[in-house]
Amino acid sequence: MDMGLVDYGGGPAHEHGSGTRSVADLTGPQSGEPDVAVDLDARKESFELAGGERVDGYTLNGTSPGPALEVHQGDLVQVTLTNVDVPDGVTLHWHGLDVPNAEDGVAGVTQDAVLPGEEHVYRFVAEDAGTYWYHSHQVSHAQVRGGLFGTLVVLPAEALPETDLVAAVHNYADRRTLNGSTGITSAAAADGEPVRVRLVNTDNGPLRAWVSGSTYRVVAVDGRDVHEPTDLRDEGVIVTAGGRIDLVVTAPARVDTGGGTALVVGPRGTRVEGRPEPPEQVDLLSYGSPAALPFDPDDADRRFTYDMGRRVGLVDGKPGFFWTINGRLFPDVPMFHVAEGDVVRMTISNHSGDVHPMHLHGHHAVVISRDGEPATGSPWWVDSLNVEDGETYEIAFVADNPGIWMDHCHNLDHARDGLVAHLAYAGVTEPYRVGGRADNAPE
Repeated sequence: MDMGLVDYGGGPAHEHGSGTRSVADLTGPQSGEPDVAVDLDARKESFELAGGERVDGYTLNGTSPGPALEVHQGDLVQVTLTNVDVPDGVTLHWHGLDVPNAEDGVAGVTQDAVLPGEEHVYRFVAEDAGTYWYHSHQVSHAQVRGGLFGTLVVLPAEALPETDLVAAVHNYADRRTLNGSTGITSAAAADGEPVRVRLVNTDNGPLRAWVSGSTYRVVAVDGRDVHEPTDLRDEGVIVTAGGRIDLVVTAPARVDTGGGTALVVGPRGTRVEGRPEPPEQVDLLSYGSPAALPFDPDDADRRFTYDMGRRVGLVDGKPGFFWTINGRLFPDVPMFHVAEGDVVRMTISNHSGDVHPMHLHGHHAVVISRDGEPATGSPWWVDSLNVEDGETYEIAFVADNPGIWMDHCHNLDHARDGLVAHLAYAGVTEPYRVGGRADNAPE
């Protein structure tokens, strides 16, 4: 886990590879009766989508998407994952939920892959209300595409003022689906009723969505509320791969998610004519109103550069045209080292010729600027950030969740081809290995 280059970001060095805490010991609560207990059985099998189309892939409890999990803020959650017959092994990563490191579900980094006939128990407190999802992080470029995923909603302690709906978008081969259904789906809501639509992008590329029949507001991004959102009508939204955006619409309304899929909310039998995709998208850099941050990004303890490119070389012994980080090919890439409590500032640049949805595990970061333009709207908190070719973002976060964490592209094919780095805390040791008995393959 040293990778190719130890990068301290201009902060004080510390001895890496040794310490007093193991990743395996950074668990959630190991005692106490769970508030929510779920058993999930992973299988490799053929299954039917809601519209009757048959798919060869993977299921959880016989379905894909897997069970939609709903818990309340503060709940102790226990999930028992059993691998019935997935030959490559399987894990579950709680995407966007900042769980303790040992519960993060990354094969070869935070656990060994669960082999056929084995089980693994995850236990964590759902501390932050919001929209999240879960998916395998073992051979994930194949397993997620094939259906090993589901949604997770953490409800706040106080009841929401809107009807609450999840809209998970996924492509099974060439079939675009919304909650496992092709075409147009509907949900009942009274005329004039506010409806929260939780858009979840489970695919490798950006999702474009737009609303017809109603104004709407962007009320949350990646599980974090937007401060003082305003009404929108003529713009769409972009949800990066792995990202989530919550919209509040007023019934009757239609939310289009491309590829012929849409969600219509309104009284039963309501039809809402969909309009063409708008040419403009909401700019979250300036949307909403500013609010105080819980730390000062200008007083950073460490500053890192994450510069993405592409060149010819070898990855895993194979020649090709591969992604680079700071000019280097995997695994000869930076390992970003921090100490607990550090304020971290990172500049993410893309000069690779393709878009990259960058996902930092275990933390939420606030966007400071894009291409030198400072953020002026609501604090824009992300765990998954869409970085287009030619763009440069500055983000900042507090290193407040000890462990060793992946920081990678969530186009999982890109991650398979080496667009993976890690964030390592001082004093944390790593007992797991890529490969080994479980043939761990985090991407």
